[in-house]
Amino acid sequence: MSRIAKTPIQVPAGVEVKIAARTLSAKGPHGELSMDLPPSIDLAEQDGVVTVAISGAAGKSGNRSRSGKGLAAMSGTVRALANNLIHGVAAGFEKRLSIVGVGYRAQAQGGKITLALGFSHPVVYQLPPGISAETPSQTEIVLRGADKQRVGQAAAEIRGFRPPEPYKGKGIRYKDEHVRRKQAKKK
Repeated sequence: MSRIAKTPIQVPAGVEVKIAARTLSAKGPHGELSMDLPPSIDLAEQDGVVTVAISGAAGKSGNRSRSGKGLAAMSGTVRALANNLIHGVAAGFEKRLSIVGVGYRAQAQGGKITLALGFSHPVVYQLPPGISAETPSQTEIVLRGADKQRVGQAAAEIRGFRPPEPYKGKGIRYKDEHVRRKQAKKK
């Protein structure tokens, strides 16, 4: 097993975890999520602690892709996904985007974000289910949700409308992102 997989996952108070039929499901204050477990990887929950184990028959199967290091790596991946699932229903995840540019702005209304990004028309982005957005200012977007993958994917799609350009730095960027600037042409 990998070093990551050996670390147990602490289940916070207020979160209910069920492991049944190769499925992990968790229910908490921020919603309910579930994930399917790959073959040869088992999860066990006891006294508020979830542990990852490789099943005993996995080494004898002869499947080259899931033997040895591949199975150890998969156990670490399953542990990380399970930890994100439990953390998501307990506290949720958040991504912050910053908009840089004259006249560039955003407005969240209901399940949509309307973006003015210098195009001839406003860009309207429909949020996926389970994701909420707010705009504390016209140049800042905050995305929140229980599923880390969905929050990150929504942030990447919004950033994709106008990625930061390297000369003036205009565009949509992550709050902690550093844009490497290029020097303009000299005459």
